Amino acid sequence: MDRSRASLFALVHDWASMYLEWAESESALKERGQDKDITSAMAKQSTSLLECPLLVAAVFITGIGGTFQYGFNIAVMTSPSLFIKELVNTTSTERYGLPLEEWQLTLIWSFLVSIFCVGGLLGSLLAVQMGKKYGRKQCLLMNNLVAIVAAVLMILSKRAVSFEMIMVARFLYGVNTGVILTVHPMYLVESAPKNLRGTVGVTTATFSSLGKFFAQLLGIKELLGTEDLWVWLLGFSGFVALFQLFTLPLLPESPRYLLLNRGDQEGFERAVKRLWGSRDYSVETQEMLQEKIELQDIKIHSVMELLQSRPLRWVVLTVIVNFVTIQLCGINAVYLYSTEVFTAAGIPKNQLNYVAFGTGLCEVISSVICAVAVGSIGRKKLLIGGYGCMAVTQMLLTITLNLQDHVKWMPYCSIVLIFLSIFSFSCGPSGVTMSLLAEFFTQSYKPAGYALACSINWVGLFVVGMVFPLLVKHLESYCFLIFLFFTIALATFVGINVPETNNLSPLEIQEAFRKMHSKTEKGGWPATPCGTTDNEIHGLKCQTKL
Repeated sequence: MDRSRASLFALVHDWASMYLEWAESESALKERGQDKDITSAMAKQSTSLLECPLLVAAVFITGIGGTFQYGFNIAVMTSPSLFIKELVNTTSTERYGLPLEEWQLTLIWSFLVSIFCVGGLLGSLLAVQMGKKYGRKQCLLMNNLVAIVAAVLMILSKRAVSFEMIMVARFLYGVNTGVILTVHPMYLVESAPKNLRGTVGVTTATFSSLGKFFAQLLGIKELLGTEDLWVWLLGFSGFVALFQLFTLPLLPESPRYLLLNRGDQEGFERAVKRLWGSRDYSVETQEMLQEKIELQDIKIHSVMELLQSRPLRWVVLTVIVNFVTIQLCGINAVYLYSTEVFTAAGIPKNQLNYVAFGTGLCEVISSVICAVAVGSIGRKKLLIGGYGCMAVTQMLLTITLNLQDHVKWMPYCSIVLIFLSIFSFSCGPSGVTMSLLAEFFTQSYKPAGYALACSINWVGLFVVGMVFPLLVKHLESYCFLIFLFFTIALATFVGINVPETNNLSPLEIQEAFRKMHSKTEKGGWPATPCGTTDNEIHGLKCQTKL
């Protein structure tokens, strides 16, 4: 009993400390005159971005050939699914004289969809070494060739009567997007000044949403969703890759890569002038030069060294928890039940594809809002607010989906909740999570951080794709209760364990984590390993012995 009371008092004390710390930070902000209106701050962010026209062009060029490909290939298989299954059956009949049974056809179809994740995992692992050796820009350029080869295989698959060509093409598309998810946000965040880093980083999610929307749009029967043109729909990514192949050479290499990895200060200065324009960038330059001095004797760390780094354990834990939750937050369940809800609301089946545009458009608009708002609101608030709103909508969706057969107007409530859930996801978790990697890690740990996070992302996507249909089959709408647990857990974790990272450099972010968890370190973990100075807090290799 006494132990329970002590635990309760300890919990209350921690919450009180958190509140006092928050209140002190809020009062400090007001004293410094930084408690500005959010709308004016968002307008300032937009104005600052427009002052860097080549950076805007970089966002567009890398986005179209970048995460747009990821979103497009995630959603493109839905529309031509019947035609692809027909090709699989035709291939078996012409070769072996036997049509496939239903379970065999379903198994091959599932593999065609899931092999994309296998390629993505391989691509994310390759991207770490490619980005380090050849640079961010050259890596993206070479990666377009993979997408073009995959597109050619897709277009020729029907004429060759070979579903295996689709399988190989899906694998290559996976490799392409695996490289993209690693290198694209890395290039953008490294190319942006500190005050625009969040806004530019979140655009990766915007283009991913745009890719999903275009896959839905081009997949309608009036465009490419027909029996004659579906192969061109699957090969559309090749034309997108061609666009980036011809336009990306117009952009400079990442300034941070030029300075910190290659030591090319002249190239760094030229790239900064082109990307940032005439604005004063002396502060950012000085910070990068300081980081270069501190990291000049540091090797590029492996994933195992990252996991074993005691000073970075809270940073690594934050990345792992965020990337696990992004796959287990239930957004896929929301999209799945949207068809059922729209049907129950009286929308004809032949018009469901058009109504689905609404969900895609909602995701695009909300991700744009996130890109504009992240610099003024902050990453932490967007994560907590996004997952918190998703938790509320999932709880209400469980209720409305179970009542929609009994109450006539209940499906309309479900429609509103579906759009609110998509809006909450795109405004917070979808946009913020991917940009955290480039902000959290210094140059020596960045490749390992991306390899770890992207591997979790692809493995999670594969597992969810295999397990999720079984959950829906057995739990139906109650599957949202499982996702509810993960969304609440992540919102709580971020609120307690993650500092605000807005406008902070990687070293400053790591220092903020250390200060937040200094009590924990004093209680059970040594603040630094024995025999080294406190500089290792920042992931630095200190040669000074105590």
